Amino acid sequence: MDPKPLPPRRARGIYLLPNLFTTGGLFAGFFAIIAASQGRIEAACIAIFVSAILDGLDGRVARLTNTQSDFGMQYDSLADLVSFGMAPALVMYHWSLVAMKLDGSTLGKVGWLAAFLYAACAALRLARFNSQVGTVDKRWFIGLASPAAAGIVASSVWTMHSLDLSGESMRYVALAVTVLSGLLMVSMFRYTSFKGSGSGPGADRVPFFSTLLIVAALIALWIDPPKTLLTVLGLYALSGPVMWLWRLRGRRGARVE
Repeated sequence: MDPKPLPPRRARGIYLLPNLFTTGGLFAGFFAIIAASQGRIEAACIAIFVSAILDGLDGRVARLTNTQSDFGMQYDSLADLVSFGMAPALVMYHWSLVAMKLDGSTLGKVGWLAAFLYAACAALRLARFNSQVGTVDKRWFIGLASPAAAGIVASSVWTMHSLDLSGESMRYVALAVTVLSGLLMVSMFRYTSFKGSGSGPGADRVPFFSTLLIVAALIALWIDPPKTLLTVLGLYALSGPVMWLWRLRGRRGARVE
């Protein structure tokens, strides 16, 4: 009896495809840092959003081509740290937080420490996410996702810059945005992931209502990109604390009854 032939091995070269998207996102994040250091603020902010788009594509490409791997997951996480941790922190620092030194040497240190706090929170958020993969409900994120936090920082800078507001005059607003965005990443607030059920067929399907919201956002995005992005991401960031307060109120009402 002839031995059963072994199934053909998948060419490992196919794993290059999702990693190319990850590398593109890493390049965009690195470019944002360089552009911010040169004063090209709008280009730096756009680069962060390009990185976010590529970050969303690499995982989907890996699933579609069945090329998920531990290497890809770790590479993606390291790229995210640059694109959504270091890049937004340095963009905000070069545009505004560096001006904190105008109020004294102590507040000057507060400026770069706030940027570091954001970067550190992004690293902690990514490490926690990686450690909880496969154990949490896919419908929710615990803490604000790092791409969303980076989007809030970038869209805030982009909006204020488009309104001809100087980073020097908006340094305390920039400080608040940086610190709050960082803390929301490591919070225990739940944020919807816009996915369906956590497992089974159709787990990755997006609800129909979410699709309508996406279409409306795309229309507004064409009209005024920075303000639209800031509004959408700001509302999403607020949804976590608001939902937490709503659930807390419901639990207290149940106890009273």
